[in-house]
Amino acid sequence: MKRSELFTKTSKTAPADEVSKNAQLLIRAGFVHKEMAGVYDYLPLGLRVLENIKQIVREEMNALGGQELLLTTLQRREIWEASERWNVAKMDIWFKTELATGGELGLAPTHEEPLTDLLRQHINSYKDLPRYIYQFQTKFRNELRAKSGLMRGREFLMKDLYSFSATKEEHDVFYELASDAYAKVYERLGLGADTYKTFASGGVFSKYSHEYQTLLDVGEDTIYVNSDKSICINEEVFTDEVLAEFGAKKADFTAYTASEVGNIFSLGFKYSEPLGLEFTDQDGDRHYVYMGCYGIGISRLMGVIAEKFADDKGLIWPESVAPFKYYLIGIGEDGIKKCNELYDQHPELFLYDDRAEVRPGEKFADAELMGIPHRVVISDKTLSSDQIELTSRQTGETKLLTTTEFMNKLS
Repeated sequence: MKRSELFTKTSKTAPADEVSKNAQLLIRAGFVHKEMAGVYDYLPLGLRVLENIKQIVREEMNALGGQELLLTTLQRREIWEASERWNVAKMDIWFKTELATGGELGLAPTHEEPLTDLLRQHINSYKDLPRYIYQFQTKFRNELRAKSGLMRGREFLMKDLYSFSATKEEHDVFYELASDAYAKVYERLGLGADTYKTFASGGVFSKYSHEYQTLLDVGEDTIYVNSDKSICINEEVFTDEVLAEFGAKKADFTAYTASEVGNIFSLGFKYSEPLGLEFTDQDGDRHYVYMGCYGIGISRLMGVIAEKFADDKGLIWPESVAPFKYYLIGIGEDGIKKCNELYDQHPELFLYDDRAEVRPGEKFADAELMGIPHRVVISDKTLSSDQIELTSRQTGETKLLTTTEFMNKLS
C-alpha cells in the first residue's frame, strides 16, 4: 500500500474525551475512528490488524476441528426466555429494539441460546456428536462504563466457539485441547510470556471457569500467581476454599494487575436442557447434550496489544499482527527510484511512504507512531555503498544491509 493512496490520517493529538492509551494511539495512528464511548470504526490499517488476529485464532480453532459459521445478530426473545436470560434482572447488558410490526428483538451479546436451538435440527443421534462450531461476530453489550478504549466496548468483535459432546468425559478431553489451543493463540500474538490461564468464577454459566489474563498495568482485574507460576487465581475466587483445592497457601502468591483476553466455560446442560437439545445413545436412551463455550474478544485483543506494546513514540506491533512488515521510505532521486522498484516487486510487504510533499523526518515519525515492525530507508547516500538501512521498531537497532542481503531477507 502506498501512503499517497491509503485512506488514513495521522495526528499529534487524540480526542479530548479519550482517556485510554490504546484508543489514543490507535486514533492518532489512523487505525480507528471513535464514534462514541465504547464504539469504534476500523479504518484500513486497523482492519488489517483485526484480520491478522482473526486469522491466527481461526487457524487454531480449525486445528481443533472447529467449523466456522455466522449467526444472526438479531435475536428472538422466545429462545432467551427459555433460558431465563431475556430478563434484564438476569442479564442487564441487553440492547433491545422493537419491530415496526410489533414485538421486541435483542442484539446478541453472546450466542449460546440461538446455536443450541439451531443444533436441535442437526443433532439427534450419538453419531452426530461431538460438534465444535465457532464464529467471528459483532456483539452488543450495554456496558455501564465504556472508558477503556477497545478493551471494553459496547460494540465489539468476538470469536465464540461452542462444543457439543455426548458425555462430560468427552467434553473434558476437548476442554483441555481448547485450553492448549488458546495458549498457542496468545503465543503467536506475542502475549504468551505474560498471559496466564486463570481459575475464575463461572458467572452466569457455571460455578467456576478459566480465564486467560494478560499482565497489564491498566487491566481491570487482579490475579494471584504462585511462585513457580503454575497456579493463577482471579481475585474474585481467591478464597481459602479454592486454595485448599489447589493445596496452596496465600503466602505463595503475588498479586498482579491484568486484563482478560479470553475465557472457557463448561456449560453442562445449562442450555441444552431448557432448549431441548437431546440425542439418542447406542441403547436407544435419550440424553441432553453436554456443552461448553470458549470466547476470545478479537477487538479487545487488539486493544490489549496496542496498550501493552507501545512507547512514547507510538505503537509497536508484533510482526504476527502488524498491518505491514516494512515501512518504506526513499530519500533522493536514486533512493526513490529504488523504492519504486522494490515496492513493485513485493507490494504486499510494504507500507510505502511515497508522499512527495512530506519531509523525511515526518515520515520517520509516522513509521514509529504506526508501529510498523521495520523501517526501511533507501537514500542516495546508502545506495552509493550499495546499502539499505533497516531499523527495528521494537529495539531501535539500525543495520545496514547490502541490496542483495535485503532481497534475500525478503525471500
